[in-house]
Amino acid sequence: MDDIVNATARFNGSLQQPVLLIIEPLTLTRTSILSILRRELTGFEIIEMASTDGLDGASGRDVRLVMLSIGDKSIVDPSVEGDLAILVDYCPNAPIALLSNRDDEATALAAMHRGIRGFFPTSIPVEVAVAGLRLVLAGGVYRPLPIIEQHATQGHEQLDPGGLPSRYLDATKEPPDKNLIDFTPREQHVLAELELGLPNKLIAAKLKLSENTVKMHVQHIMRKCAARNRTEAVLRLSGRLPGPSRDIDSGRPS
Repeated sequence: MDDIVNATARFNGSLQQPVLLIIEPLTLTRTSILSILRRELTGFEIIEMASTDGLDGASGRDVRLVMLSIGDKSIVDPSVEGDLAILVDYCPNAPIALLSNRDDEATALAAMHRGIRGFFPTSIPVEVAVAGLRLVLAGGVYRPLPIIEQHATQGHEQLDPGGLPSRYLDATKEPPDKNLIDFTPREQHVLAELELGLPNKLIAAKLKLSENTVKMHVQHIMRKCAARNRTEAVLRLSGRLPGPSRDIDSGRPS
């Protein structure tokens, strides 16, 4: 009961800022996430609560994102489905991000198929999670690429990996030898970070480069892979997209 009263009070206390909601039953985990996000995502009122019972105070608020922790539960667990339905009722315009102790492909795909905009396994680094939340806030969809890579060759049914048509998947295809593609040493460093799913800003900070320089290297990598975007480049090099011709690989005109 106190949780509901406190959440409502916090909702009513600041009507100016857009709101981010954190719903996590474990107090230590919840307050740790709150501390990180208040430091990393300025300009938002970040409100934490233990359950969806505190959502009554959300009426009329500008909720920009809801992060719902589901722990070890599956997406089809009745309690998870119930919470998602409540969130749609109270925050119909807010994207939902799931925090899950599971990092298997089936859970990630089930989340994406239900319209979840962000899937965050607890196994990913904090900086990656923050970057993923920024992507969701900007209107994008986040799911870590390593989930796709870990399971693409394990005999599961091949489904759409977060936006690419399933016909592009080829789990039996050997990945092309990266040594045959004329990547510069710096491009190889950037590519390694792309394979971790990091955005340009984090890659720039990690490699001590400017974001414009990272963007240039990403464009070169995409051209050499004959890819239309960074995700396609990573999938192509991992062998789950048809490989480009050798002439394109080497950066020479066909």
